[in-house]
Amino acid sequence: MFQAVSTGKCSAGLIPIENSLAGSIHRNYDLLLRNRDIHIVGEYHLRVNHCLMVLPGVAMDAVTTVHSHPQALAQCETSLKRMGLKLVAEYDTAGSARMIKEKGDRSAAALAHKRAADVYGLDVLAENMEDDPANYTRFLMIAAHPFKVDNPESGSYKTSVVFSLSNQPGALFKALGVFALRDIDLTKIESRPLQGKPWQYLFYADFCGHADAGNCMRALEHLGELAPFIRVLGSYPRHILSFD
Repeated sequence: MFQAVSTGKCSAGLIPIENSLAGSIHRNYDLLLRNRDIHIVGEYHLRVNHCLMVLPGVAMDAVTTVHSHPQALAQCETSLKRMGLKLVAEYDTAGSARMIKEKGDRSAAALAHKRAADVYGLDVLAENMEDDPANYTRFLMIAAHPFKVDNPESGSYKTSVVFSLSNQPGALFKALGVFALRDIDLTKIESRPLQGKPWQYLFYADFCGHADAGNCMRALEHLGELAPFIRVLGSYPRHILSFD
């Protein structure tokens, strides 16, 4: 998806970045850093419902394995283990349903959205497989050009930024302080290993406000004085309900 957006094959894409039960999708954090020509331009919070699906006519007692994306398996781990099924990680959820169909494996089930069962002609054995009904995935909309606004001081925006820090006492405290001093709400912070430098880290942070708004701009300038590396990944509207 990153490649498709970068090359212009797609005008935009949606990537999952974190789930309310299973946590962050670290691979996509790393890809956001690697792809310098990609910008975050929106976000969407999706209520996730996973279904257990099998080939037509297969009964529950014939199923021994369940295939899906690692995040989906993690979101349903307790329910699946209670059923005594072996968990098998695959590339994605819908792709697991397609694989079950193509291989004709009557001992295997897929964990995916109900729509996948309709598309590939599978039977749904169980719905609402997630361990907690408050199961939401936050998606980021990515594009080759940043989101532009006429008035960054007006409206509900979020900014995502990544930065590094020198390894010294209080460095992270001081970095986060640039937001606290200006009453800027931090909504997320995530650390990832800094490749090539063992035990050093990059910090990803989301905060409320647009990067071009006065107080946010001053906070980023202040952070730049503390951070050897800093990059704004995007400023975008919060909780987009429609991309039309």
